[in-house]
Amino acid sequence: MSDTKNAWKNFKKNEFKIGRYNYLVIESRSDFGLYLSYDEGRILLPNKYVSDDLIIGDTLEVFVYTDSEDRLVATTLKPAGIVGDFVFLKAKDAAPFGTFMEWGLEKDLLVPKNEQQDRMVPGKKYLTKICLDNETQRVCGTTQISANCDKNIKDLKVGQQVDLIIHSITKIGIMSVIDNRYFGMLYLNEIYQDLSIGDTCTGYIMRLREDKKIDLTLKKPGYMSVKGSTHKIVNILKEAGGFIPCHDKSSPEDIKRVFSMSKKEFKRAVGGLYKKGILELKKNGISLK
Repeated sequence: MSDTKNAWKNFKKNEFKIGRYNYLVIESRSDFGLYLSYDEGRILLPNKYVSDDLIIGDTLEVFVYTDSEDRLVATTLKPAGIVGDFVFLKAKDAAPFGTFMEWGLEKDLLVPKNEQQDRMVPGKKYLTKICLDNETQRVCGTTQISANCDKNIKDLKVGQQVDLIIHSITKIGIMSVIDNRYFGMLYLNEIYQDLSIGDTCTGYIMRLREDKKIDLTLKKPGYMSVKGSTHKIVNILKEAGGFIPCHDKSSPEDIKRVFSMSKKEFKRAVGGLYKKGILELKKNGISLK
């Protein structure tokens, strides 16, 4: 790892963080493992994570958290996420004070009882935000997702492309985490593809409301939406041999089933393709010229 020594030169005091990856220098060896130095002391990297090629002075990238006795410890294992991340984790065991989640480390992640949105069942997966308890310095989790998302939406813009994690499905919409930071909703009557809890997808900001809530859409705004829809229609027609029995009189349900778009969007895209001479409109459907 000596080729990463330069990373230590750029290391600053305030960059050391619990629940995240840190670049630390090997200071000394012991019977228990390697001691890595940081601004306030040293941290043990247990023998189980030590390879034979490591030497004093090497710089390692390690994940830092606390062990069962609240001592700082380093590991080369990669957890499912770091502090600030939203990840789907499986509940492993339940206790009166909380639920333990599998997240890729030997010490499971605790979601305290008072941080649970609903009662958690072992074996089931939950969207969990990884947090740091500033008082105890323990890495923990919460399933109270909306309450732990950023309410300051001034940096967002209508039409902006964003990454979504599907959190839950309600009667009116699909609740989603936006860019691993915000919380918003996709309206069910504007969704034309199958989405399940835990899915990730690309979306767009449709509306920023005065109450700080965010409305989302899966379609690119304006002209770009039409352009994407025309490509989809042409590709589906090609796969179907050049003809599909859908037209402007078809039901919205049939159009959604075949093209995964609204009837309005379908008619607009088909009209554009017809004007360009790409499609023929027939009584019983549409076909490629």
